[in-house]
Amino acid sequence: MRCWRISRWRLVWGKLELNAAAVADDLDASWEVLAEPIQTVMRRFGLPEPYEQLKEFTRGAPMTRDLMQGFITKLAIPEPEKARLLAMTPGSYTGMAAALARRV
Repeated sequence: MRCWRISRWRLVWGKLELNAAAVADDLDASWEVLAEPIQTVMRRFGLPEPYEQLKEFTRGAPMTRDLMQGFITKLAIPEPEKARLLAMTPGSYTGMAAALARRV
């Protein structure tokens, strides 16, 4: 019985295809992904309650580029950090993924 399940699983997974364009579109529409780097920068510069501020800001409304960039623009952080955050997109932000992958 178990052998049949494994064979069936391989058959199903072998037929799956990645729709890279759909994945990229979904990611590009997910501006809340940038909450992590924004929160990290807020912490670095000692802004009060970064998690709570972002949670309040992102709750209940779909995030858009304009909304996220408006939030960044209002932050009391150095201009070079603002520019760096403003240049990020959901698709360009990888966090620590590259560094972590090199450790494997």
